[in-house]
Amino acid sequence: MTAQPSSHYRRIQLLFPLALFSMLILGTVRVFLDNLKNNQLYLHWRGLSRRSFRVPINVSEDEIIKDGCNVFEGKWIWDNESHPLYREESCPFLVKQTTCLRNGRPDSFYQNWRWQPNSCNLPKFNALKFLEMLRDKRLMFVGDSIQRGMFESMVCLVQSAIPDGMKSLTRIPPRKIFAIEEFNATIEYYWAPFIVESISEHATNHTVLKRLVKLDSVAKHSKEWEEVDILIFESYVWWMHKPQINATYGSEDNIQEYNATTAYRLALETWANWIESSINPRTQKIFFATLSPTHLWSWEWKPGSDGNCFTETHPIEGSYWGTGSNLEIMGIVKEITGKLKANVRLLNITQLSEFRKDGHTSVFGERKGKLLTKEQRSDPKNYADCIHWCLPGVPDSWNEILYALLLQDYRVPQSSLSEAKTPVP
Repeated sequence: MTAQPSSHYRRIQLLFPLALFSMLILGTVRVFLDNLKNNQLYLHWRGLSRRSFRVPINVSEDEIIKDGCNVFEGKWIWDNESHPLYREESCPFLVKQTTCLRNGRPDSFYQNWRWQPNSCNLPKFNALKFLEMLRDKRLMFVGDSIQRGMFESMVCLVQSAIPDGMKSLTRIPPRKIFAIEEFNATIEYYWAPFIVESISEHATNHTVLKRLVKLDSVAKHSKEWEEVDILIFESYVWWMHKPQINATYGSEDNIQEYNATTAYRLALETWANWIESSINPRTQKIFFATLSPTHLWSWEWKPGSDGNCFTETHPIEGSYWGTGSNLEIMGIVKEITGKLKANVRLLNITQLSEFRKDGHTSVFGERKGKLLTKEQRSDPKNYADCIHWCLPGVPDSWNEILYALLLQDYRVPQSSLSEAKTPVP
């Protein structure tokens, strides 16, 4: 006779399927939640869930620039541990004009100098944090080939933090566009050597001897700037080719020869009028980089010599101001930007770059799109380029300062900026 199961055993038999079912449900939920979490992280990295999973931008104590500290006053410190911030070979987006080591320069000392402000420290450049600041935004460098170098520097500073296949560089003259898919962001360069319109704006075939500038017209360019979130302007070297420049003002048929600095003032006033009428200060940040100095005559820092920047390997020590930096132009920039109601911040790169006689491409760059020949390199007095900069190099420090200033904007309480697209300094 078969024994009947006890009531306790029967309860176990009834509860077992329920417990097993519960475990299966919990396991399924766990797998679902794990997959959801992974998918969310994946979507966040892919930039498809930016609003829900935006990473906050925190400014640590080490990244705060003390009130009253002028980051443009300081000195160059030898630092071969943290600088350069990238290597030539690690950045495939550099052009031959800037790759001095690859072009045969025998020393790399120019890469190991770090700019140190007198009264504070610059925050360490954090590529991911900078990219987070750029999320859903456009940053554009506007100007001549000096600005192109600053653009390439910024691309190199951030590109290593972006996986292959998720970044791209597109050339659409007069623009270059570095796109970061994950952050729905772009870093761009716009060729406008005079800022205002001119006949010298072909991206590769520049008109030098017969330049003609429209001092009262910026509309052709400005339509490309209107929706840009962060704009960095620069214009200088092209104005200094000769003491006079052919230009029009008011009527395109009325061509006159203007003093270069007078023409510069009129052009900058045209630009300033556009800034006042077109920029939304709550959603756009505007910077103007002061002139990039030249080092054409070594007698200025080494009395009695008759060379230029060729063979220079160390910065100038002590106070120095070269004749290649026009004080009148500096005054015009400060005056006009100072009158603007819009907040245009000056990137005063001139003095700190004056010390860097060693940072130019010299004979290790290009001329008219081609590397110098052996014969040309043997004639540095006529062929050394003491205007453009090697990369890695001085423009990286300009971008370190730009990064530092942008980062300080996030010290503003977010509650007071609920209606703003980006924090306002």
